[in-house]
Amino acid sequence: MTADRDGCAGIDGCRGGWAVAVVAVEGVNDAAPRTVRLTVVPDFAEALTLAGDAQCIAVDMPIGLLSSPRPGGRDCDRAARALLGRQGSSVFSPPARPALAATDYREAQRLQGAGLSIQTWNIVPRIREVDAVMTPSLQRLVLEAHPELAFRTLAGPGAALARKASAEGFAERVALLTRVLGASMPDLRAVRSRLGAARVGLDDLADALVLADVARRVAGGDAFRVPAGAPPADAHGLRMEIWF
Repeated sequence: MTADRDGCAGIDGCRGGWAVAVVAVEGVNDAAPRTVRLTVVPDFAEALTLAGDAQCIAVDMPIGLLSSPRPGGRDCDRAARALLGRQGSSVFSPPARPALAATDYREAQRLQGAGLSIQTWNIVPRIREVDAVMTPSLQRLVLEAHPELAFRTLAGPGAALARKASAEGFAERVALLTRVLGASMPDLRAVRSRLGAARVGLDDLADALVLADVARRVAGGDAFRVPAGAPPADAHGLRMEIWF
């Protein structure tokens, strides 16, 4: 990662566009206080601009797409599901790139040429935004990551977390983030009130923060990736991988 950049960032799709968390260390080591900025912007290009000084940016959205559909999606999707076990349903198989040209769900199914869930179709506009700006050069800075895998990593081997949409699951994830951020951990309910409950969910804010921590660990050489070996590249030269 680029040495002259400061801090790390996480970007997660939300109702209002993109939830962006930028975490910077105010000092020369990880024990120093951190500043945490959380905001929502309407488009991905603006999210990248907001996180522009980060040394690494982790995004919960597919980067690198198959040219034709494959059962179970990309290698990294199948590997991520295997790691998550019962919560593997949180890993959607992204559409093959031709389906991004669709203007409605029926057309997307036709272009996909295989099953395409309505959940996946609902995030196609977000995937399209990311795919429009990503290049192999930009992928040195901007990486695909998965929040649930990241929270599992923070929780430790064998940990079972409640569903993130539940009160228990949210509390567990806040506790894990507080372990990382300490006194810098923001009050996510207050942040959501400031940004607008109609624009962003509590889980979106938590996910953006844990993605920023993934970016921090990638920059420090302490993160994990699937597939474990060299990831395949798509037709645009983008690596198909998921970090956590």
